[in-house]
Amino acid sequence: MNRLVNISDNNSVPRVLIGLWQIADMEKNGNILDSESASKFMNIYADNGFTSFDMADHYGSSEIISGVFKNNYKNPDKINLFTKWVPKPDMISKESTREAVNLALKRMNQSQIDLMQFHAWHYQDPSWLDALYYLNELKVEGKIKDIGVTNFDTTHLRIALSSDIPIVSNQICYSLLDRRASFEMSDLCKEFNIKLFAFGTLAGGFLSNRWLGKSEPDVNDKLTWSQMKYKRFIDITGGWSLFQKLLQQLNLIANKKNTSIANIASRYILEDPNVASVIIGARLGENNHVDEHKEIIDINLSISEKELISKSLNLLKKVPGDCGDEYRKPPFLTASGDLSHHLDSIPNVFKVKKIDNMRKNISSNTSWEKMASYSRAVKHGNRIIVSGTTATHEDKVIGLGDPVAQTDFVIDKIEASISSLGGKLSDVVKTRVFVKNIEDWKKIAETHGKRFKNINPANTLVQAKLVGDEYLVEIEAEAIVQE
Repeated sequence: MNRLVNISDNNSVPRVLIGLWQIADMEKNGNILDSESASKFMNIYADNGFTSFDMADHYGSSEIISGVFKNNYKNPDKINLFTKWVPKPDMISKESTREAVNLALKRMNQSQIDLMQFHAWHYQDPSWLDALYYLNELKVEGKIKDIGVTNFDTTHLRIALSSDIPIVSNQICYSLLDRRASFEMSDLCKEFNIKLFAFGTLAGGFLSNRWLGKSEPDVNDKLTWSQMKYKRFIDITGGWSLFQKLLQQLNLIANKKNTSIANIASRYILEDPNVASVIIGARLGENNHVDEHKEIIDINLSISEKELISKSLNLLKKVPGDCGDEYRKPPFLTASGDLSHHLDSIPNVFKVKKIDNMRKNISSNTSWEKMASYSRAVKHGNRIIVSGTTATHEDKVIGLGDPVAQTDFVIDKIEASISSLGGKLSDVVKTRVFVKNIEDWKKIAETHGKRFKNINPANTLVQAKLVGDEYLVEIEAEAIVQE
């Protein structure tokens, strides 16, 4: 039962992980759980083969409770504690990264974090890359066994992997309602041997017998945070009526297998070869459902049963965007429907220098800008002109040897420049793309096409001998802001 899957040379995990996010929900009224008492409820999971637990710096006192449990468990070496670091969107330093890791180690009372998973709110600010580089330094130092990410989209996971950051996993929302991970993310996982941890497989409990044939609930405080969140997924994929049809089909298969709708829902996601584990939430001290969880591993779905489920899924609308987009762009599929319970604001990446009433400049303070006396971007009236931009971050070339990763990083820098000056990427009216190797032109053009879909600026693409052998693409842009 609960056979292990290798996510790295150092880490093996069960097919079912126990998620502790509901500790935050249990403590949301200020009633902090007693760590000694709560930790004892974790023993039954570990005794039944569920030896890996997932938590985060913002899941209430989950790290503290888990540390108490592991240190008191009869076989502590068999226990894996996976946590997350979710810093506010701002400049990330080597010191703040070390402080976050040391705080997690202190809370868990451990000498090494089995898996540190990093979440980035804002890709325009390259501090997200800095954080991963700093985490890797702490991995080399021995404070971290493995580095993972959480809620990363395909584009930025590729950028990180192409920049020699040894990421082993991506924890993402993946369920019968939300199949974004089965598209572009799937191809990337195969290319780089990345494993997925799937959360939300039960959609906050909606994918269960409990909701079969029930009337539609409102999104309000009577629901848990998870239910408020996943009701939004139900709404955006077609609504309650279509969801009920899905439950009915799952129930037919579940009855045939003498199991539950929830188990069929989780098992279907485990059929994806990129998925190492599904994460099932636990409310410590309440029903643990251990026996039911154990059934997930041994369920065998036939080809015809999987086809029946697929037909039901094809009736649903796709969740828009890529993995993790629900935290970065509308529609925000969060408990509150926005980021208000996560963030106060997202700061601009670059500081703006006012030259006169018509002109504003921004600089990224590179040595090249100082040497040649130019700005990263200039706003004159309602026009924003962005200088030729390469995949440079401080003293590093990002996405070395990968034209797709370099193009995406360049467009991130362009977007950050325009946003800092009060515009949006959708304000871009002209781009000029300079390609080093003509054989890369199609990959670069396709990447440009994805990022500027429905914007459709005027565009020129030419082959050019770029300054710097490592650079495969350079892009400049012009935008007009409607003020």
